Amino acid sequence: MEYKFLRELGIKNINTGASSGSNIPAELYFPIEYLASVNPTDSKKIADVWMSGKKTYEVVVTEAVKAFKDWRNVPAPKRGEVVRQLGNELRKYKKQLGALVSLEMGKILAEGEGEVQEMIDICDFAVGLSRQLYGLSMHSERPSHRMYEQWHPLGPIGVISSFNFPVAVWTWNAAIAAVCGDPVIWKPSSQTPLCGIAVQNICNRVMKRNNLKGIFNLVIGSGETIGERLIADKRIPLISATGSCKMGHRVAEVVGKRLGCTILELGGNNAVIVMDDANLDLALRAILFGAVGTAGQRCTTTRRVIMQKGIADELTQRLVESYKQVQIGDPLDPKTLMGPLTNMRAAEGMMNALEEVKQQGGKIIYGGHRLERPGFFVEPTLVLAHNDMTIVQKETFAPILYLIKVNDLEEAIRVQNDVPQGLSSAIFTTNLISAETFLSHAGSDCGIANVNAGPSGAEIGGAFGGEKETGGGREAGSDAWKQYMRRQTNTINYSPELPLAQGIKFGG
Repeated sequence: MEYKFLRELGIKNINTGASSGSNIPAELYFPIEYLASVNPTDSKKIADVWMSGKKTYEVVVTEAVKAFKDWRNVPAPKRGEVVRQLGNELRKYKKQLGALVSLEMGKILAEGEGEVQEMIDICDFAVGLSRQLYGLSMHSERPSHRMYEQWHPLGPIGVISSFNFPVAVWTWNAAIAAVCGDPVIWKPSSQTPLCGIAVQNICNRVMKRNNLKGIFNLVIGSGETIGERLIADKRIPLISATGSCKMGHRVAEVVGKRLGCTILELGGNNAVIVMDDANLDLALRAILFGAVGTAGQRCTTTRRVIMQKGIADELTQRLVESYKQVQIGDPLDPKTLMGPLTNMRAAEGMMNALEEVKQQGGKIIYGGHRLERPGFFVEPTLVLAHNDMTIVQKETFAPILYLIKVNDLEEAIRVQNDVPQGLSSAIFTTNLISAETFLSHAGSDCGIANVNAGPSGAEIGGAFGGEKETGGGREAGSDAWKQYMRRQTNTINYSPELPLAQGIKFGG
C-alpha cells in the first residue's frame, strides 16, 4: 500500500541510512545491507533501508566532530534560532510525521501526532533555554579575587533511541544538545528506521537553510555494527540511550570503561496507588490511558494498580467493563484506542509472561489472548496478582495490568517501591496527608511521582527519568541541559598579590 504522507516526508522505496547534511557517496554503502521496515498492523514490509556500515559511520562521525569546532563558537541564542526553525519545520509536517509514527511503530494516530507535538514543545523550550545557560558567581576567601563557574559545550553527543518513541526522545536530546553547542549522532531503533529518515530529511532542510552541516546526524544500522561502535567511540563524550535494562548495562559498561558519560532511560514498572477516598472516575481514566495506551509499550506504562481493599472490588469491576470497550485495530483509524504490538517477538513475549502468571498463582480476569488477524494484535489483559510474584517484578513490554490489594497507605507505598525499577508513580487520594506522605522522602522512590494524575504523559518542562534499574538519567526540562555541557570553575586575581587559599603560606 502506498501512503501519500511518506512521499511528503521524502521517503522513497529505498532510503540510505546515514546523513550529516552532506551527500554521502553511494559507494560507501557497498556491499549494501538492507533493513526492512515492517508495518505491525499487517506484518507487511513498508520499505527497505540501506544500513550504515563502518565506512558510512566514520564519515558521519568525522563530519560531526568537525562541525563541533565551529558550532561551539556560535552564540547560544543563534544556535537557538536554528532550533526554532527546526520546531517550525516540524509544525509543517506534524500530521505526516505523526501518521508515519503510527504506521511504523503502531501507536494510535492521536499518540503519533502527540509525539510530534512533544518534539515541537521541546524545541520551543530549548529556544528559551538558549538564553539561560547560567553559571554561578561565588565569593572568594582571597581578597581581590573573583570566582565564578561557566558551562561549555561538551562535544558530539550519541543518541540511541527506542522504537516506542521513535522521534520524540531524539528531540529531547537533540534540541537541548544543539543549543548547548553539541552536534548529535543519532542511531534510531532498527524497528523504526523510516521515522529516523523522515526527521533527518527535515533537519537537512533546516541545516541547508542556515549553511550548516554535521549538526544533526543519522546512522541506521545494527546494534552489533553501529551501536557498539557508537558507545565505544572516544570522540563522543556522552551517550544518551533509551531501552531495556539489559541494553543499559551494556552501554554503561562500555562507556564507563572509557570514562565517558551516559544518560540512561531504561525499564519501568510503574504503579498507581488508589486509596479508599480516591475519585474513582478520575483514577479509572488515568489507569486506562496509562495501561492501554501505546499497547503497553511505554516506559511509563501503568503495570500495577495497588488498590486499598475498600474500593478494590468496585475498581476491578469498572476496569473490566472499561477494557471490554477498548477498540483494537488499525492505529491510523481515528476510532482505534489500541494498536498492535511492535513485532512478533513482543506478542510472543506477552503470551510467555501470561503463562508465568498462571504458573505463579495469578488469575487472568480479562483478556490474555492474541487476536486472530494479520499483524501483532493482542487483548489488553487484567491479572489479579501479588507483588512478590517473579513475573510482576519484571517489566513485560505489553498491555498486562496487575491488580494488587493492600490494607493501608504504608503497605501501598512499600509494595509500590518493592520492585527493581523506579521510573514513574502515582497516587489517587483526596486526603492531603496521604498525598504529602507519598511525595515525601518516605514515599515514592521513583524519579516521577504524581498525585491524582497517572504515571504517563510527562511534560517536557520537568526533568524526565528514574532511579534504581531505570538508570538514573534525566532528559528534557529543568536543569537536564547541564549533562550536555562541561562545567568550568574560574578564578580571577585582580590584585598584585598571590594569596593562597586556606591561608597557606609558601616560601616565606
